[in-house]
Amino acid sequence: MNRFISNMLKIYCIVALMFVLFLACSSKNTVLVKIHEGEYDELGVKSGYINFKGDTIISLDSYHYCYTDTFKKYAIVLKHGGGCVAIDQNENELFEVYWCDNGPDIISDGLFRIRKNGKVGFANDEGQIVIEPIYECATPFKNGLAKVTYDCSLKKEEEHTKMESDSWFYIDYTGNLIQE
Repeated sequence: MNRFISNMLKIYCIVALMFVLFLACSSKNTVLVKIHEGEYDELGVKSGYINFKGDTIISLDSYHYCYTDTFKKYAIVLKHGGGCVAIDQNENELFEVYWCDNGPDIISDGLFRIRKNGKVGFANDEGQIVIEPIYECATPFKNGLAKVTYDCSLKKEEEHTKMESDSWFYIDYTGNLIQE
């Protein structure tokens, strides 16, 4: 009986190892990890991405700053000269990330704000645009709703920016208008 259990354990280990190797070889997107040189200050810090083998995939000089620590499908980076964007692992720009007063928009209710041609929309935590940028202003999603408007002005109040409009309305996760 002990020999049977020993053989089954060996077979199990071989199958598990083959499965892990299959997953590692078949994965299109490798997980990348942020590396940096020095501490962050107002001038930024050199940062980039390496794979688990330690190979540099995105060099320290590529961007002013890399916000995403674990890079799976997309990463949020600050370009040299300004502009916060989401990139894929080939460094293709996916979309501009909405810049709040102190950094890129954060995920709220599974979505975050993005910009395109001066308009605001939303992307999900997979880096996919789920609501096209068509709004002048938008608040983050909360409890399944976001407040949006086609007519908005921005007013600077000390270090913060206030969005002002007389024509706000609510949308759901699919961009459908919600009647109050």
